[in-house]
Amino acid sequence: MFASAFRKKSVLSAQAAAKQTTAPTDGLIHISQHGLIQCRHQTSQLVLSSRNIKAMQSGAYLSSFRGRGMEFNESRSYQPGDDIRSMDWKVTARTGTAHTKVFSEEKERPVLCWADFREPMRFATHGVFKSVIAAKAAASIAWAANAQGDRIGGLVFSEHTHQELKPQRGKTSVLHFIKQLEQIQNTDSDKPGSQINAEQALARLRRVARPGSLIFLLSDFRNLGEQALSHITQLSRHNDIVMFFIYDTLEKSLPPSGQYLIEYQDKTLRFSTHNNSQAQYQQHFTERLAALKDFAVKHRISLIECSTEQNPLQQLQSSFR
Repeated sequence: MFASAFRKKSVLSAQAAAKQTTAPTDGLIHISQHGLIQCRHQTSQLVLSSRNIKAMQSGAYLSSFRGRGMEFNESRSYQPGDDIRSMDWKVTARTGTAHTKVFSEEKERPVLCWADFREPMRFATHGVFKSVIAAKAAASIAWAANAQGDRIGGLVFSEHTHQELKPQRGKTSVLHFIKQLEQIQNTDSDKPGSQINAEQALARLRRVARPGSLIFLLSDFRNLGEQALSHITQLSRHNDIVMFFIYDTLEKSLPPSGQYLIEYQDKTLRFSTHNNSQAQYQQHFTERLAALKDFAVKHRISLIECSTEQNPLQQLQSSFR
C-alpha cells in the first residue's frame, strides 16, 4: 500500500502539503530542473573514483571496485583477495608464479545512472518522495562526473516511459539528462497500455553499458525477480556497480499501535497497528535489506542506503571517500 503521507487519527496528504507552499520547486513530491541544476554547487567534494568507494553496509563493510574493463597497466604477483578473473595466465605459466593483471582507469569513463521512477517511488511519509531522492542523487552524480571529465549517460524509466541517454561529455549533456529527470516525474503512471518493469529496463541497460562503466542503480528495488537479479549479476562482471537503495521510514517500521488514515490519490483508507504486526512488518524489511546486502557482497557490488529523510548527496559523499 503506497500512500502520499499519513498522520495518526487524521489525514495528511503530501500533495496537499505541496499546495500550501508558494514555490513549485519545494522538492517535496517533485523537483524542478532549477532544483536539480542547483545540485551542481554542492558536489565539489564528490569524486567518483574506483579507488575511494566505501559503501557502508552491515558495519564498516569495505567494497572496492574491481576495475574490470579498464586499460591494462602491468602484471604483478598475485596477492590474497585479488580477483581471480584478472589473473594473467600467460605470465603465470611462464614464471611458475601466480600473477594478476593491474588495470588503470580510463579517461572519460562512462558513468551511467539507472533511475527508477515507477509508482512505488512516488511515495513518502517522512521527508520527500523517493522519486525526488532518486532525481537529486542522479543529478549530483551527473555533475560530479562532468567535473572530473567523465561522460554521463543513463536510463530513466517509469511504467510507461523509458529514456536512454548515450554517455557524453560536457555541461550540455548534463542539462539534457536533468531535463529527462524532471520530465519523467510528470508522466502519468495510470495511463493504459503495456507497462515497463525492472527486468525490461535492466535488459536495456545491459545493451547500452560498455565494459568498464561505472553504473548507479537508483531504486527501492521492490519486486526484483530472478531475471532482474540475473541482469545485475551480468552487468557486475564487467562494470562497477553501485546500488543506491532508497526507502521510507514507514517501509522500515510501522508507527506506534493505533488507528491510522491514509490518503492515496482520491482514496482514504484506514488501517490499524498492534505489537504483533509491528514485529512481523519490521522483520520483513530486515530480511529484504539483508537479501540485498548478501547479493551485493556476493557479486562485489557497492550498496548505499538512503532514507527519504536523508540527503542523498551526503550519503554519496560519505561512501565515496
